[in-house]
Amino acid sequence: MKTLSIVKSIVTSEYFPAAAVLAGVALFWGLGLFGGLSLLSDHQTLLTTLTWLLFVYAAAVLTPLAGLVAAMDLSRRWLRNRASGTAGAAATASV
Repeated sequence: MKTLSIVKSIVTSEYFPAAAVLAGVALFWGLGLFGGLSLLSDHQTLLTTLTWLLFVYAAAVLTPLAGLVAAMDLSRRWLRNRASGTAGAAATASV
């Protein structure tokens, strides 16, 4: 039961969507470093090879953009929460 509540708190966190995108981008590029071009060494039909190359090209262009947006979102949320936390602490200290 405790594990379920931990997973629920992680998934409902405001940081989860951007962190999931950033993890997906890192996973994509990590897998790409360890044999992402293996399809080109096999004998495939031309249409299969072209489809795979177009997919990889689109992913190679879009994943850095998605990673950059996710990293910016995470830093913006962290800075906003940090600023509101210090403002809240200062407000309670003055009372």
